[in-house]
Amino acid sequence: MPPPFPGMDPYLEQDTVWQDFHQSFMPVAREVLAQQVRPAYVVRIEEQLFIHELPLEQRSLLGRADVAVSHGEKSPAPSPGTTTLLAPAYAKFLPVVDVERHSYLEIRDRGGQEIVAVLELLSPSNKRPGSDREQYLAKRREILQSPTHLVEIDLLRGGPRLPLEGLPDCDYYVMVARANERPRAGIWPLRLRQSLPVVPVPLKPPDPDARLDLQALLGRVYDAAGYSDYIYRGDPQPPLHPDDAAWAREILGLPAGSS
Repeated sequence: MPPPFPGMDPYLEQDTVWQDFHQSFMPVAREVLAQQVRPAYVVRIEEQLFIHELPLEQRSLLGRADVAVSHGEKSPAPSPGTTTLLAPAYAKFLPVVDVERHSYLEIRDRGGQEIVAVLELLSPSNKRPGSDREQYLAKRREILQSPTHLVEIDLLRGGPRLPLEGLPDCDYYVMVARANERPRAGIWPLRLRQSLPVVPVPLKPPDPDARLDLQALLGRVYDAAGYSDYIYRGDPQPPLHPDDAAWAREILGLPAGSS
């Protein structure tokens, strides 16, 4: 089933959905690009890790406390004819850090394995103020100072935008920063009701750009994941502007004032 919205589906932006969407998006994007750039290039899925040390109270809330010891729990009786050595108490090892994995794509020259282009789909932690944002911005600066092209896709309305001079007011955007054109970068500013664009993915000259049809890609991920079965049970997060909320309810066939 295709997505009901003509462009980005705002219900995919929920924290409970986004990580799955992000991790599902990258293999499909890799498949689409690899079909266009093989055999001269290799398209690889890589990961950037964001490691958060959790405060004690947060660990308890998330079920990630330090070693927890339980006493007095009854163990099942051993089967006849077997001998079981019972421990006097039982412990559970639970992590004290939360590891968030963000996948991204690298296009490499097959011969020298040089990184030609990087494709990033932003996540909430890339945008929210804090150490994760700073870590991503450091990586972004490193790419922009190298001969590598950068394609950055922001399909999240929430959180402050990343630094990008000249970006007009918009709900979403795609940036294509070609190494030979910087500090200029191509921008596709998008509104909620617009279709997602077909964007170029630059390669090494004189090779022509690959093309990524973001609307078709979103449709493939949406259908394969079965998002229509469960993502429309609440309001979009972050909330929509009242006019857009009414438009979204109409598209979904919901009565006014409901979700």
